[in-house]
Amino acid sequence: MVGTDRPISIAPSVLPADFSRLGEEVIALEKAGVDRIQWDVMDGRFVPNLTFGPDVIASTRGLVSVPFEAHLMVEAPDELAARYVEAGCELLIVHAEACPHLHRTLGHINELGATAAVALNPSTPPEAVRYVLDLVGMVLVMTVNPGFGGQAYIDTMEPKISTIRRWIVEGGYDVDLEVDGGIGPVTAAGAAAAGANVLVAGSALFRDPEGLGHAVDEIRAVGSRAARQ
Repeated sequence: MVGTDRPISIAPSVLPADFSRLGEEVIALEKAGVDRIQWDVMDGRFVPNLTFGPDVIASTRGLVSVPFEAHLMVEAPDELAARYVEAGCELLIVHAEACPHLHRTLGHINELGATAAVALNPSTPPEAVRYVLDLVGMVLVMTVNPGFGGQAYIDTMEPKISTIRRWIVEGGYDVDLEVDGGIGPVTAAGAAAAGANVLVAGSALFRDPEGLGHAVDEIRAVGSRAARQ
């Protein structure tokens, strides 16, 4: 296991939230102590689901000060990137699988004034991001197949996480490593011990019987202990 000395951040997905009360939900997440909020943007083509357009995200932007990140699970991220930056997303995550010219796409996001990040589906090897680490502020390793919330964590992704963390450290890059999919108090330890420092949790937060604040604190504590063992 590799671990990390970077602080553990919690970036909740709003996918399990009550969509009829999104404004209230993002306010509650900020009060619970999250580090930023992730918007899962799905186009019904790259993944078999539809979620948030930029206008929906923009409608909540003024309600909280916590940063927003957009996870663009879409076929044409270059065409949509500017709209999500305008909506208030400081960090844009694109999928390597959706970008035939990944280097160009990441550069375009940086030119828009946002921080570029790249995601990998479970079957995509880590080599897909090795030569763009100088262009990104974060790499996201998917620990489920994207498209739906509430899926089970794929623990065989942990060696991929460790490989990418090692490349980041060896190259001296200032890059966060995020995991998304099935993250909760049990699975956070394995992801953090492998080298992840940003944990995306959805169902585990919203279903915690003791509330969002308890869930955020518990996952952060579990991840922090595991990252430093």
